[in-house]
Amino acid sequence: MAASAALTVAIGLVTALIPNPLFTRMIEAPWWSYPVWPAGAVLSGLLIATYVAPEGRPQPERDATHGRRSVAGAVLSFFAVGCPTCNKIVVLALGTNGAITWFAPLQPVLAAGSLALLAWALRARLRAARECRIPVADRA
Repeated sequence: MAASAALTVAIGLVTALIPNPLFTRMIEAPWWSYPVWPAGAVLSGLLIATYVAPEGRPQPERDATHGRRSVAGAVLSFFAVGCPTCNKIVVLALGTNGAITWFAPLQPVLAAGSLALLAWALRARLRAARECRIPVADRA
């Protein structure tokens, strides 16, 4: 839960969804970015929680594809809710006009893709945790 809260605050501050003096948005956030922002943070926090096992319990096997999906989903959710003209990477690649013309209309697709990737990675991690066999000690 702490990871989800920290991610919500961090993403909210950097993307200026939470008003702050350090970052400002040049374009107002669309309505859909407000539900996508915490949803992505909660899914990311739940994923982080699957990597932290209680003491004495084995962790599920770490699969590189789970990690790639979760990182890709987290990065996509950041790009999805961020200001298109405030993102230096997007502006460098597409220019200001391209950021508004091409990138801004793609942000809802990025949002849906990020949530889908995060949900897929979480499902895979939880399934691996459920299938993780705990060795039984001999009671002789």
